[in-house]
Amino acid sequence: MFRLLLTRVSGSVTRRRALGADTQRWLNSARSRYHTGNSVVGAPVRGVGVAGAYHSLRSALSWRLQAEFRRGASSSAFAPLDLFYKRHTGSGNPEANEKMLQVLGVKSIEELMDQTIPKSIRTTRKLSVGPKRAESEVLAELRQIAKQNELRRNFIGCGYYGTIMPPVIQRNILENPAWYTQYTPYQAEVAQGRLESLLNFQTMVGDLTGLPIANASLLDEGTAAAEAMSMCAAVSKRKKLRFFVDKDVHPQTIAVMKVRAEPMDIELVVDNWQQVQWDGADLCGALVQYPATDGTIHDYTSFVENAHAHGTRVVVASDLLALTMLRPPGEWGADIAVGSAQRFGVPMGYGGPSAAFFACRDDLKRLMPGRIIGISRDAQGKPALRMALQTREQHIRRDKATSNVCTAQALLANISAMYGLYHGPDGLRAIANRVQRFARTFAAAVGVGVSEKAAIFDTVRIDYPTTEAAQAVLARCDAAKLNVRSLGPRSISVSFDETHTRDDLQELVSAFRGPQRPCSGEELEQIAASLPPSGFGGLEPNLAQAFERTTAYMTHPVFHEYRTEHKMLRYIHQLAAKDLSLVHSMIPLGSCTMKLNATSEMIPVSWPEFSLPHPFTPPEQLRGYQRLFADLERDLADITGFAAVSLQPNSGAQGEYAGLMTFLAYHKARGQHQRKVCIVPTSAHGTNPASAKMAGMRIIPVGTDAQGNIDIAELRARAEQHRDQLAAAMITYPSTHGVFEEGIKEICDIIHTNGGLVYIDGANLNAQMGLTSPAEIGGDACHLNLHKTLTIPHGGGGPGVGAIAVTEALAPFLPSHPVRPVASAHPDTAIGPIAAAPYGSASILPIVWMFVKMMGSDGLREASEQAILNANYMAARLSPAYPILYRGKHGRCAHEFILDLRPFKLSAGVTESDVAKRLQDYGFHSPTMSWPVAGTLMIEPTESESIDELDRFCDAMLMIREEIRQIEQGRWDPQHNPLKYAPHTAEVVSADTWDRPYPREIGAFPASWLYARGKFWPRTSRIDDVYGDRNLVCSCPPVPEMMHPSTTGSAARSGTDEGRVRTAVASS
Repeated sequence: MFRLLLTRVSGSVTRRRALGADTQRWLNSARSRYHTGNSVVGAPVRGVGVAGAYHSLRSALSWRLQAEFRRGASSSAFAPLDLFYKRHTGSGNPEANEKMLQVLGVKSIEELMDQTIPKSIRTTRKLSVGPKRAESEVLAELRQIAKQNELRRNFIGCGYYGTIMPPVIQRNILENPAWYTQYTPYQAEVAQGRLESLLNFQTMVGDLTGLPIANASLLDEGTAAAEAMSMCAAVSKRKKLRFFVDKDVHPQTIAVMKVRAEPMDIELVVDNWQQVQWDGADLCGALVQYPATDGTIHDYTSFVENAHAHGTRVVVASDLLALTMLRPPGEWGADIAVGSAQRFGVPMGYGGPSAAFFACRDDLKRLMPGRIIGISRDAQGKPALRMALQTREQHIRRDKATSNVCTAQALLANISAMYGLYHGPDGLRAIANRVQRFARTFAAAVGVGVSEKAAIFDTVRIDYPTTEAAQAVLARCDAAKLNVRSLGPRSISVSFDETHTRDDLQELVSAFRGPQRPCSGEELEQIAASLPPSGFGGLEPNLAQAFERTTAYMTHPVFHEYRTEHKMLRYIHQLAAKDLSLVHSMIPLGSCTMKLNATSEMIPVSWPEFSLPHPFTPPEQLRGYQRLFADLERDLADITGFAAVSLQPNSGAQGEYAGLMTFLAYHKARGQHQRKVCIVPTSAHGTNPASAKMAGMRIIPVGTDAQGNIDIAELRARAEQHRDQLAAAMITYPSTHGVFEEGIKEICDIIHTNGGLVYIDGANLNAQMGLTSPAEIGGDACHLNLHKTLTIPHGGGGPGVGAIAVTEALAPFLPSHPVRPVASAHPDTAIGPIAAAPYGSASILPIVWMFVKMMGSDGLREASEQAILNANYMAARLSPAYPILYRGKHGRCAHEFILDLRPFKLSAGVTESDVAKRLQDYGFHSPTMSWPVAGTLMIEPTESESIDELDRFCDAMLMIREEIRQIEQGRWDPQHNPLKYAPHTAEVVSADTWDRPYPREIGAFPASWLYARGKFWPRTSRIDDVYGDRNLVCSCPPVPEMMHPSTTGSAARSGTDEGRVRTAVASS
């Protein structure tokens, strides 16, 4: 059969062309690899069916022929000139590289690579991604792929809805690098803008849910519900954990929760909420959907009362737009509310990304997963925003974390917050009224199978007496290119949103009625006019009282201020101006890879073919997406050296979790259920032990030696001690200490010898592309932070994608999805979904596709080489002033390095925080602070920065070293100096009173380039973290509180601003 497939593929693709020698060899290799049972195109062919294998092989062969054509055309006199790699690699010109190589004392980049990367893991295999290509060429190809996505009118619902993103938000946030290139706001002094927007998001969510505290977003509704389940389990005192889920919760949410519950030993009970027998139920928590997945709205008041009477926490999955009309969960006793903010201005994007919300009662706040924005005060006593309760986060708590959530969906939460501001509470209620009017008009027009007494918001369920009747309706909808949802053999549901028009409704009603009873627009207008007013006033009084919202929401002035586009535009830019992003300067955060997010990569994200599809659209309508996924799975497998890839995990931590769950499934399939021990070096990423804990593993820590390398002797002893229970080891490579450890192959061999598998954390893949790979190192799986190495922007704290790559032995266990199975997954052996959507954050995957295709095989390798060169050059420049904590065997670092600032605390009383904040005065974002080693700064320049920018940062650090020397030599007071007072705001520097023992210019303009380039002013002085955690405020405060005067800033000014101006004019 396989030979027949190869013959058909090669014949169909090459009918008009002769095969090149390389492609002919590939075909011969494919035949031989089939006979050994290996994969042909990066994923096993067996198990996907004949049709799937045929299309996969056809795609692979087509790609190889295109690559042949491009190689032949590259020497053409008419070849395009806009090759991308030259724009991406900041110092990738001979003169700059020659200067850096001279500083390092090597003659070539190849010599530097030999000194940096152990010979035992250097690859001899060239990547097969293809040649370097032009931006215009690759954009044109992707446009043709996008056209293969058929955009039908969508009425599927099930937690995903059409929405209209206001153009002012699309152009000025989604498509604005000042917003999408920001990092997570750990350095709050240069992040006040996005912190304010995220506080708006939290306030909006808290108001709509009726709960006192909300976080700044989670990944999706399914994982938010799973986090709520974990939270209920954490506060429960029961020995046996049981959690109830109503059967009418969205199916993808139930599926994600099942995957999460099993390793945590939580028994998931899925049943009808009305039939719970509370006596003896012994539930730690319960989840209901409001409205239910089929659109029904229930009164859960008695359910909550019974739950609380039996010590059970209640979680409600809801819809923010519905909550503008419905009585909020907090009012009828819910402990936690979760859901998706997607329909608040974020297109469905074939499943993501979009922001989930999570709100809870006050007594649960310190167990809440994700990030919380809170209000503290700065050194001047002024209100200032920061991420509150950061000690909850997994990279600090490690295996004691309550969650492995690392990234959030900050960019999407900001879009949803701005959507709320743009429309305000009245506008949101008007949208909700219109959506409900569509649903009620449809229900009245169709009539048959619809309950007249049911309370509905946006979704209508239609039950037919026979399967034949329901199938006939589905066939008519398909013929009219209308996507609806089948709830079973005899039931259909349709959901409405703000994008629908009267014409859409008319065609939908006509399809449901059939050709004998068509619908007209006039009829719909008459039906709508005859309906009761919007809301639930038409129901029986007791139901209306149970459902109708009477409490005000979004009452803060911020939700009433920005109705005109001018005001909204200016507010967006006022917030962006408070934040330091890649539009200002390099962001040298170690382990974060803040590289270029090219405009050409971002353009396709806004294309409707990628942004509009519903995640449960039949795949045959979205062949463009299927081609994109197949290309990416193949290319990422090539880059990592593995056999198969899953694109589903929507964060790096989720990728870790998916990889470990795949390991456990593999062990179980071999009858080794007892393998649950995971060895995690103390040098590993903090998410690693948190993910292992979530996977139900027992964590065994292993230390490091004096050089920062994993202690191999200790690792061997631990592996042998637990050889019968050993499931995995999690290794970050290059290490978080910034070196390529020489013993990595020996480490992998030790784990394999003792029955375990090796998980390579892909956070540092940017140092590996084309030089080595996780597979060649000896790993069995890795995740790829596509928001790091492969240029998806960080977005101020999300979105992200944590795709995982695995060996062929593990491929059968990669995650699938119960609603729309993943095309490359193995239906009989795959684990359940890790994310709510089959392909996770699908709409940002075109960014990765663009980057990989434009860079090509050589460009990807050169990117890693340049990143290593840049890091070593900076380390060489800074090493005379600052100790480099760890180096490799030949004195080299990888793509990042650690500066040890601990000696300065002894010599001058200067801490790593002082240096980090002082860098902000020089116009730079602080490096990674006190991680992975306390008292240090970790610096990663990436390949995208020019030598000028590298030198400017090094100059700033060297100037700060001289400032420290001033303290050491007694010229500056140890407590009253620019480092201790950093950062310096414009308000402080321009105040009438200046009582500091150094000139204002030293504080604010310590380097001459700040005049020439323009000064980025931090908007707040150093923030008091302890005060913020002790006085937790996580929603918009009353306006007078935000106008609190400073003690040395505006309050110290003499007279009013008007008076000062008059005085200045008179003096002049």
